[in-house]
Amino acid sequence: MNNSSPFWEPDWKRVQAPLSALRRQLASFPSPPLRIMKVSQLDAELLDEELLETMKEQLWSAFSLFKPNFKEKFKPELALALNLIMYKFSVYDMGATYGSQLQNLTYRNERKHSGGLQSTATDARLTKTQKITYGVVTVGGQYIMERLNHVVTAQGWGELPEDNMKRKAWNLLQKSGSIFRIVSLINFLAFLYAGKYRSVLERILSMRLVYADRSSNRQASFEFLNRQMVWHAFTEFLMFLMPLINVSKLKRNVKRMLLPAALMSANELSALPAHICAICHENNSASTTPGTSTSTVIHNPYITNCGHVYCYYCIKTKMMIDDEWCCLRCGTKVEAIARHVDIAEDEASDADSEDKEDVDRSEQDFGETVDTVPKS
Repeated sequence: MNNSSPFWEPDWKRVQAPLSALRRQLASFPSPPLRIMKVSQLDAELLDEELLETMKEQLWSAFSLFKPNFKEKFKPELALALNLIMYKFSVYDMGATYGSQLQNLTYRNERKHSGGLQSTATDARLTKTQKITYGVVTVGGQYIMERLNHVVTAQGWGELPEDNMKRKAWNLLQKSGSIFRIVSLINFLAFLYAGKYRSVLERILSMRLVYADRSSNRQASFEFLNRQMVWHAFTEFLMFLMPLINVSKLKRNVKRMLLPAALMSANELSALPAHICAICHENNSASTTPGTSTSTVIHNPYITNCGHVYCYYCIKTKMMIDDEWCCLRCGTKVEAIARHVDIAEDEASDADSEDKEDVDRSEQDFGETVDTVPKS
């Protein structure tokens, strides 16, 4: 059996030294920069915030049956536990937050991709030090600042004398917060220009978001935007058109076409007592806000041509809005109204007139009697 080496092995060994030198020089060669869409990175941050707020709402609702002071007392600790759980199962285990994963993004160690290695197909994973530091600053730092602000506000450090140590610490906190906001603004402007690091911490730790699968990076689709614009234009048109349409009249005409006259006249309002205004009753029934119902007793009664009585304001308003308005009790078209005077009121007024005449007659008789009395 022939144990000789393959024919290409001598040539392969001969080119190893030039290949090693070429690999070492590759990092110094210029390469095209890796472009990641800024909107995808910002959307990932917004998704993380919305997901965290949703989880917090579920957590607070779970403690709604506890004493109210329990949630307020341990609210920072509960938020810390929730942030730790989400950090453990996202950044620490998967190398990216949940919002980043939804945007096809993941973190990579940018220190391993300098020079010509920036656009390599294989991304370097985050080191354990980077992950732990990121978790300590984002999760632990947020908890410490929240607790510190609570203590400072409760004890009133900002209202102490200037020479007090707590007041000096408060001033230092205020200056540190202002400096951090300025640095964050500068970093965000740099992000808008280069699109590499969203936060100061990511820049310090060299944690850059890149596409997890470069073959399926985000494609800008305007289908949803077009659909929203069409729907917005349609709703604007409806808002312009609705005041011009008499909905009640249209509904009544449809009922007349679909329902017979017997069903139109037979309704629950026809059985109301005579002293109840059917329009007031209908408005109270349609009201969904509790405590907004008004009296349904007829005030300033007016009678229609069909013989039913309504409040003057109610019936006049209906006739001004709809010139073909129909009576709610019988379904007859209301063409004219007149002031309604109750018989009982007429009898009462007649009785008052008779009493007044009797009083006047008595006073007159008394006056004549006084005149006939002889003077002493």
